[in-house]
Amino acid sequence: MVLGLLDGRLDAPPTSAYLMTYRKGKCAANCGFCPQARGSNSRADMLSRVSWPVFPTELVLDGLENCFRSGQMKRVCIQALNYPKVFTDLLALIHAIRKQTGIPTSVSCQPLDCENIRRLAQAGAERIGISLDAATEEIFGRIKGVSVGGPCSWERQVKLLNEAVGVFGEGRVSTHLIVGLGETEREMVNIIQRCFDMGVLPALFAFTPISGTPLEHAAQPSVQKYRRVQVARHLIVHEVAGFEDMRFDQNGCLSDFGVDKEILSRIIRSGEPFLTSGCPNCNRPYYNERPSGPIYNYPRELTEKELSEVWMQLDLKELQPSKVNDTWFVC
Repeated sequence: MVLGLLDGRLDAPPTSAYLMTYRKGKCAANCGFCPQARGSNSRADMLSRVSWPVFPTELVLDGLENCFRSGQMKRVCIQALNYPKVFTDLLALIHAIRKQTGIPTSVSCQPLDCENIRRLAQAGAERIGISLDAATEEIFGRIKGVSVGGPCSWERQVKLLNEAVGVFGEGRVSTHLIVGLGETEREMVNIIQRCFDMGVLPALFAFTPISGTPLEHAAQPSVQKYRRVQVARHLIVHEVAGFEDMRFDQNGCLSDFGVDKEILSRIIRSGEPFLTSGCPNCNRPYYNERPSGPIYNYPRELTEKELSEVWMQLDLKELQPSKVNDTWFVC
């Protein structure tokens, strides 16, 4: 709609153009949550809960050029399916976008190798995303790895993330993490810290059950759990507190963010932890929620009413006291 390819109204216009490589058929990977997986019975035009209509590349490039010039679009994010010729398609698309529009381009793709990562950077990709999705190696294997016949391995993904940082630089490599695949909050916060320590920016998603996928009957994470993880991520990536400062109860739930209550209150009131996380200018409207709610990632600044709701969702009065600098605070 922003590119002028479809008519309609938008509650929150995207500030990045999300493009997905097109092929007849499904992805070669077999991630249990994804409608594009080769074993999925979902619609072929779906990714998460969003439909992706097909358009000729030339029309998309023209729309991008106009929207970038007018300031409506700030970035392109190319989502790449896994298939034999995907790298060739990615290089061609990056070259075309750079030549015609000059808009900053991110690429989110399945495992390649270090040489191909360099070639993507040389072609003009500004950032790269290599997804972990899961918080632990065990969940990774069960959801998208060897247990489901997937081409990915945890060890290789982590290795490629490190190599990508060597090519693109710290802060220009991202990974997607999906809250709600069976991990504890402790496990999710731990992998967020590990990614940040590698120079990788972690972007949070809430698991979304999609009809036709193996996980279609699984539940989304509670909003309360997601909010706590969002706050922890914000504290980590802004270096306010780290995993080692935080405390977790016997069930692995966050009980203490490890910061002064006034600092924590100010950060929550800002609303920033609850915005969509990812590359600069990524707001990804309603990717894993309906506009009617509950909203996991807000695509725009929160209203006062929404901030009040977030505070109630966090339920801070139930968190345990934290000892900071020999003074007790309720966080």
